[in-house]
Amino acid sequence: MPKPIASRRRAKVSQWQRVCRALPFAFGLLLFAFCLPVVAAQQPQSQGASAPPPTRPPVVDPKAQALLDKIIKALGGPAFMGFKTLTTRGRTFSIVDESTAGMAPYIQLMEYPDKRRFTYGTKKPVVLINDGDQAWEVDQYGTTHQLPVQVLRWKVSNYYSLENLLRLRIHEPGVLIQMGGADFVDNLPAQVIEIVDSRQVDIKIYVNRTTFLPLRITYSALNPTTHEQDEYADDYSDFKEFDGVLTPMHIGRFINDERVAENFRNSAKYNETYPPGTFSPTGH
Repeated sequence: MPKPIASRRRAKVSQWQRVCRALPFAFGLLLFAFCLPVVAAQQPQSQGASAPPPTRPPVVDPKAQALLDKIIKALGGPAFMGFKTLTTRGRTFSIVDESTAGMAPYIQLMEYPDKRRFTYGTKKPVVLINDGDQAWEVDQYGTTHQLPVQVLRWKVSNYYSLENLLRLRIHEPGVLIQMGGADFVDNLPAQVIEIVDSRQVDIKIYVNRTTFLPLRITYSALNPTTHEQDEYADDYSDFKEFDGVLTPMHIGRFINDERVAENFRNSAKYNETYPPGTFSPTGH
């Protein structure tokens, strides 16, 4: 479990039950989408009128910038910053009350920053496709649009993913980055970088003080149902090199200090060229 940073509420199982009508739906919500409370305040593309984006250049403490440079270098430097696509295979687990609720093999094709094709299951696979604001689900019965909650969770989790956070978010106008002291993650000493992004979301990156690899990324988001802040965390471990990029093969996902999902990658491949139609329900 993540080391407590502040007093947090436990996520409610009843909410999980209301949202997840079937186990396959849980598998489809990969990357902070394993039946978590709906997050509306920080969705990447707000709906309706919104305030103009900030125009102030990023404000970065020099010590924080030096540590960010070490993180980027540890992850692969130009190889990490420059890749366009990432293909991963493995197993994904959904967890409720610290017990495994289900497991499925998967393959995910990502074209950054916001396109994915996620296929899970074997005998009757289900495919989730996202292309910006467009989102479909394809199964043995045909093609439908993903539910709004699926689309929203995908956008939020992808917006703050390790790749998009370090390659996009920290360079956006209006961001504030500074050092946040020291802490421990799974008994490993970590330095902390504190970020307030252009949407005024508080983010923390916990960095291994020896390897300079990210150990954890946390942020808070308003739960529109309870009108309280939920605390999210991704734990990254078991880094292996693929195509010059250090890649986390294990990702643990938490909300309000409760483990909700585990993602075990078996392989990763960068910069593959995907066929036309990969991110369309009628192609590939």
